[in-house]
Amino acid sequence: MDELIVKDSNGNILKDGDSVTLTKSLKVKGGGVTLKQGTLVKKIRLTDNEEEVDCKVDGMSIVLRTEFLKKR
Repeated sequence: MDELIVKDSNGNILKDGDSVTLTKSLKVKGGGVTLKQGTLVKKIRLTDNEEEVDCKVDGMSIVLRTEFLKKR
């Protein structure tokens, strides 16, 4: 019963493999790139932290905060 519940910015429950859209443009630290608002991120992976998800964008493995994500 200690299952971690991860929610997006609208309160929708996220699961491994879901696709999400960025709700805000974000600068990637150390990457020198900016992820634009509306970017589709596929196949997210949940982490131990309910406020973060792991994913790959443009070949980079990054961690995104769920407050900037919307489930597709």
